Amino acid sequence: MSRERLVRFLDSKPLYYKEIDHERVHIAYALLKPHIKQPRTVHIVGTNGKGSTGRMVAHLAYFGAESALKKNSTHFSVGHYSSPHIVKFNERIWLDGEDVSDDVLEAAHQKLFHILGKEMSDALSYFEYTTLLAFVVFENCDLMVLEAGLGGEFDATNVCDKELSIITPIGLDHQAFLGDTIEAIAGTKIRSIQKKVLLAPQVYEVVVEVAKEIVKDKGATLYRVGSMKSTSKHRQTMVDLIDPTVLGIVEAKGWPMYLIENALVALQALDILKIKYNVKDLLDLELFGRFYALTENIRIDVGHNPLAASAIEKALDGKVVLVYNSLDDKDYEEVLRILKPKVKRVEIIKIGSQRATTLEEIENALDHVGLAYSYFDGTINEDENYLVFGSFYVVEAFLKQRNLC
Repeated sequence: MSRERLVRFLDSKPLYYKEIDHERVHIAYALLKPHIKQPRTVHIVGTNGKGSTGRMVAHLAYFGAESALKKNSTHFSVGHYSSPHIVKFNERIWLDGEDVSDDVLEAAHQKLFHILGKEMSDALSYFEYTTLLAFVVFENCDLMVLEAGLGGEFDATNVCDKELSIITPIGLDHQAFLGDTIEAIAGTKIRSIQKKVLLAPQVYEVVVEVAKEIVKDKGATLYRVGSMKSTSKHRQTMVDLIDPTVLGIVEAKGWPMYLIENALVALQALDILKIKYNVKDLLDLELFGRFYALTENIRIDVGHNPLAASAIEKALDGKVVLVYNSLDDKDYEEVLRILKPKVKRVEIIKIGSQRATTLEEIENALDHVGLAYSYFDGTINEDENYLVFGSFYVVEAFLKQRNLC
């Protein structure tokens, strides 16, 4: 059995909507819930770091349990749902150490479609349907890690109960849906919590204040990691928090500070859940698309907003050639301004998305910022370092143009 029917079905759905019916997915989940089991669930919301933090939690939980199998016969199954994907849809649904197979996807699609019926299945958005599809794939898991899409309170992933919510760094993004201020965005995201919430290190103090208010209103328990401000003192504080064994591992990975912080969050989440792990399993974790060294002189990163740009600018040791483009709802001029100190020049890459901003607007932004630019033609100079950055679409376009996928 192939995944062709699922692909055709999903391709028939719009990826984006100007208005979303927030009740629809709750109605669909009510239809599905009696037919599946729900594992212990970790829900991850925030602006940046959701994918890497979620994968660290899932990876450590699964492979830590796998090591323990030598001592007992109990199987521990873990699923991680993330979005979007870079090359293939299967990347969104990670099951027991690898991307889900085509056959498992198609079987889950057939089951979900049968339970919901054609009318409801057709009505659900792309993200709503794929979220419920992940629930079906993960129904026999012991732990399910869910990454919210662009929201929190109204996100499709928020339909089910969760044991722990992780709040990754929150900044300005998707203002049309979430609000125009950090406070408004934080409120929309953090109101998705239930019993326990783990707050990652934040750039904006107001996020902490919003979290405290919502936790108090809901009678939840708040856990925090690290201090607040992204300064050299802050970075040293974060390093001081790390066990020497953990520090040696993250240094061996060559991770920048923001990934080290995400690792600390993942470790504390597993401690809260009382799930055993072996931190050495991080050595085998590949975070493709997250400040990922594709070659000795090319790094790719799916970040796309000012908060991500700030983290990347701090992580870069020297100047790079920036291969860049942006979706039209992003503050691409501010992103370019933040990255400018580490950029020699920009090479604009064309991307295949209806949401891509016009090339003229990208050129105008580069002129305003004062960065030299040309268009990416696929050429990579061995004596220069490159950063491919701007969105999942940018990374995908680069990989395809270089015949790497």
